Amino acid sequence: MENKKEMRNWLDELKLIHPLVIAGPCSAETEDQVLKIAHDLKDTDVSVYRAGIWKPRTRPGMFEGVGAIGLKWLEKVKKETGLLIAIEVANASHVKLALEYDIDILWIGARSTVSPFIVQEIADALNGTEKIVLVKNPVNPDLSLWLGGIERLYTANIKKLGVIHRGFSTYEKSKYRNNPEWQLPIELQNRFPDLPLICDPSHIAGRRDILQDISQTALDLNFDGLMIETHIDPDNAWSDAAQQITPKTLVQLMDDLKIRKVTNEEADYKNKLNTLRTQIDVIDHGLLDNLGKRMKVAIEIGGLKKLKNVAVLQTKRWNEILGKMILEGEQKGLSEEFVLRMFKAIHQESINHQEKVINSK
Repeated sequence: MENKKEMRNWLDELKLIHPLVIAGPCSAETEDQVLKIAHDLKDTDVSVYRAGIWKPRTRPGMFEGVGAIGLKWLEKVKKETGLLIAIEVANASHVKLALEYDIDILWIGARSTVSPFIVQEIADALNGTEKIVLVKNPVNPDLSLWLGGIERLYTANIKKLGVIHRGFSTYEKSKYRNNPEWQLPIELQNRFPDLPLICDPSHIAGRRDILQDISQTALDLNFDGLMIETHIDPDNAWSDAAQQITPKTLVQLMDDLKIRKVTNEEADYKNKLNTLRTQIDVIDHGLLDNLGKRMKVAIEIGGLKKLKNVAVLQTKRWNEILGKMILEGEQKGLSEEFVLRMFKAIHQESINHQEKVINSK
């Protein structure tokens, strides 16, 4: 996919407040609820009103949205508040209805992005339209799958594109509902700097108390906007109650966020930054050098295990290493989550080297 400037043009053309703020309830529940939230968000930093009317749920029997009737409620929102309207679409029939009601922004959800068939169906239904289409990352951390969704839409002559980062599912417990895996949206941003990038801290967090920190991190990483779930009565919301906040709380959250400059042209800043970056480069080279040395030792261990017919994985030893490294990491200001992820990666690489030795003839 070429890096086309028109991808960002839609964001510039709308001339909205930066960062772009998309807010509204996880689910449209009643007409009164939808309109009340919208009017509370009017005249704030919010430019786009979101509401789920079709809700793909993990298990049947859960609230799956009000359906097409919600489009009429959103039509009233647009007329009464002037806010742009955004909804999730998951198939061609959703797209058809969204176009009939002149929905401004359509997004493809994480459960849909995982299926090239679904994305292609949506792309075909939207072929050649001027609608803005945002693609959420797939539930699993697969950058190629995420990019593939964008490419399918771009090939269907849909040029007003953007992406939403909502975190990734994991079997491991963490403080997040979906792990941010910030390196993936950063890599996407590096490849396509003109593709608008929006963070969905609500789905990353899964709880309202850490929304502020996640939103600030996104802005510090030069994200173009935020999508935050907002409800007049969050605790009694019909879906995702724990991660929604009131319009009043949203206003305060936005006031508390610090908007960073992309860069600073002062000579003193640049000189100090270059010095610090040089120090990091030196340390990074040292890290790689030490990791290379560690793998050489692992290869020797693999040779010894092969000679004595011993299994590669030694669970007791591995658990001892993890426990010790977590404690040492804490003393150096490193989070347990980071230490675990780093040493699991190092351990897996060591196992790979040892298995090559053991399985060699």
